[in-house]
Amino acid sequence: MATGRGRILQQHWLGLQTLRGPGRGGGAARGRARAFGFRMPSEILLKIFSYLDAVSLLCAGCVSRRFYHLANDNFIWIRIYSTAFSPTRSNWKVNSVEKIAVSVSSLSVQDKEAGYWKKEYIRKQIASVKAALADILKPVNPYTGLPVKTKEALRMFGLGWAIILKEKSGREYIMEHVDLSVNDTSVTVIWYGKNWPCLASLSTLDLCGVTPVFMDWYKTPTKHRLRWHSLIAKYNLSHLTVSTMIGCDRLIRIFCLHPGLLVGVWKKKEELAFVMANLHFHHLVERSTLGSATVPYELPPHSPFLDDSPEYGLHGYQLHVDLHSGGVFYLCGTFRNLFTKKGNIENGHVKLIVIHLKNNREHLPLIGKVGLSWKTGIFDGCIKSCSMMDVTLLDEHGKPFWCFSSPVCMRSPATPSDGPSFLGQTYSVDYVDAEGRVHVELVWIRETEEYLIVNLVLYLSIAKINRWFGTEY
Repeated sequence: MATGRGRILQQHWLGLQTLRGPGRGGGAARGRARAFGFRMPSEILLKIFSYLDAVSLLCAGCVSRRFYHLANDNFIWIRIYSTAFSPTRSNWKVNSVEKIAVSVSSLSVQDKEAGYWKKEYIRKQIASVKAALADILKPVNPYTGLPVKTKEALRMFGLGWAIILKEKSGREYIMEHVDLSVNDTSVTVIWYGKNWPCLASLSTLDLCGVTPVFMDWYKTPTKHRLRWHSLIAKYNLSHLTVSTMIGCDRLIRIFCLHPGLLVGVWKKKEELAFVMANLHFHHLVERSTLGSATVPYELPPHSPFLDDSPEYGLHGYQLHVDLHSGGVFYLCGTFRNLFTKKGNIENGHVKLIVIHLKNNREHLPLIGKVGLSWKTGIFDGCIKSCSMMDVTLLDEHGKPFWCFSSPVCMRSPATPSDGPSFLGQTYSVDYVDAEGRVHVELVWIRETEEYLIVNLVLYLSIAKINRWFGTEY
């Protein structure tokens, strides 16, 4: 806060305290004090506003209609704009045209509509954020196909996540995340607390990325700071039904809502216990910062990689898959040089076998006791046979072809498995979305008390492949 601004506001507050006076009638005195503040001449208010920084000025504009119009003053905003985006000495020749344009515009500032320079300032701030994002996310890890500095970007931009619970009456509740953990290719975000709204009154849940309005403001966070909401996904809470329940323990039941949301509900009270979101790193920073409060970030149009040998099918693919929960990894595997023939098509999907059922050398064990850890402010627990699955599939060019993070659960197969059932009970894990399907078969080994993956198959959508490569399978 500038010294001059603090002195002026302090003197103004002392004046209001004098008007309040001793004795009873405090409410009337406070009313007169507020009225005095709003009856203050515009020239004095503009003088006070001229000492404010951009964030404080935007906050002042939210007080009343009069303050909003005064806080749009172009003379104040052109000073803020010129200070923030003044040309540096090192590139004065390159930016001299911009410097002249700003100085000329300031001479005829009243020719612009009210709020013009405020909009210009915000527009350029957003442009600088996009440029910084593009720069920091440019280096790509050749092994994962994902940006190398995703974790650094999360810290740099002060990125957080919030859920907006909407009642059927239209009332909204905004909750910021309580805890998060960063994994190899995803981030797990958790919300819990004592003041959840009644589940029966809720209709939808919005998952949003939350960032400070201005990049450098997260370094000095305050409780009521201005933040930008970027919608990531919308969820319908009426879908918390038996078909979406994936597990339970003695206290809670958990439901999986696509994409990647886990909702915990108390068994006795039928009220919310916690919400957990698993977000894959692929385009996570962009989706969490560049959307709006009502419209998600739209990925740039994809230019097809022309397939010079479509008759040979898919080849040179690489898969990275993690199974984890609460910072514990049950599986962390990378599979290279995956391929499938063109004729290997089933029901609109291309079948890509990662672990062959009949090849014992490819079978993999899961490490530890599989379970999904959860916690609230009072209780915690672990739901057996559930976990988070992160999948990153790279095409032959090393580009992310299919990425997702989602809760999954091991279930007894509906039909008898072809796996080695003599070793123990067989289980399967299945995941489906618009771009493909994952099928995993496991066997419980009684002697060693561990799960063994005996089959892992990806089913890739023909429509996605044709869009990606410009083919006509």
